[in-house]
Amino acid sequence: NFRNNESLRSFRSLTTTTKTVCTFILTFRFPEVCITRMQSLQPEPGARYRNVMDALRQIVRTEGVWRPVRGLNVMAIGAGPAHALYFACYEKLKFSLSNVVHPGANSHFANGMAGCMATVLHDAIMNPAEVVKQRMQMYNSPYRGVSDCVGSIWRREGPGAFYRSYTTQLTMNVPFQALHFMTYEYLQELLNPHRQYNPSSHVISGALAGAIAAAATTPLDVCKTLLNTQEALAVHAEVPGALGVGAFRTVYRMGGGAAFFKGVQARIIYQMPSTAISWSVYEFFKYVITKHQYERRLHHRDGEK
Repeated sequence: NFRNNESLRSFRSLTTTTKTVCTFILTFRFPEVCITRMQSLQPEPGARYRNVMDALRQIVRTEGVWRPVRGLNVMAIGAGPAHALYFACYEKLKFSLSNVVHPGANSHFANGMAGCMATVLHDAIMNPAEVVKQRMQMYNSPYRGVSDCVGSIWRREGPGAFYRSYTTQLTMNVPFQALHFMTYEYLQELLNPHRQYNPSSHVISGALAGAIAAAATTPLDVCKTLLNTQEALAVHAEVPGALGVGAFRTVYRMGGGAAFFKGVQARIIYQMPSTAISWSVYEFFKYVITKHQYERRLHHRDGEK
């Protein structure tokens, strides 16, 4: 049963995850703008917020109700293929590595390694979209739309600007996803030991796994935001270009240790529902596909008899 449940083919995972992504992207993007704004090292007077709800209220009141979803279209374009590759790679590698590390059973090490390798493919596609999204979410963003933002970055900073934060993104997302997947699989063993389709266990496991991983990797997310937005005040005041280790140094010099956890509340609030939805929808389609395969095999056997 373990092998049957864990060995879904990659192309079927692509179908599953594309649907997962559409649900997740269109539902929970509002807190993201709060994360970007609250992680600013030297915010403008009009962009100083006490908490997530205060940030959302001020943004909607002063900049309009649609401001929190600026950049949604570019994320939607990138998220489909990125998440399809992500889950397909994860399923394939998890099954292959589990057979090597712990044949016939679940392996936390295999889950973590599969999540890490899937992240490399995912971030290669999503990093440019993330740069454009965060530039458009900045306070007083000068860009009229996605095309204007992409063209302006390309002309002024070159194509390398779209991957300036890629190493930092991987440094953050590899431990994030390793911790995320390992926590999810561990909680599934506790809440759903028989690995049956159980919506409540998938929601709870997904939400808690996302929250723990988000809190643990917030310092790296702050550095990534600095690299993606290239805040003028921060860059000129400390480390020109804020590349590599310079980003960590800049954050520490300008805000101390507390600066590494700016926006942690918004990040947890964003990740909990998004990972809960992502896992529950993913597990639902995985269950439907597996059940359909099983019924087809039974029908085929009955026909042969």
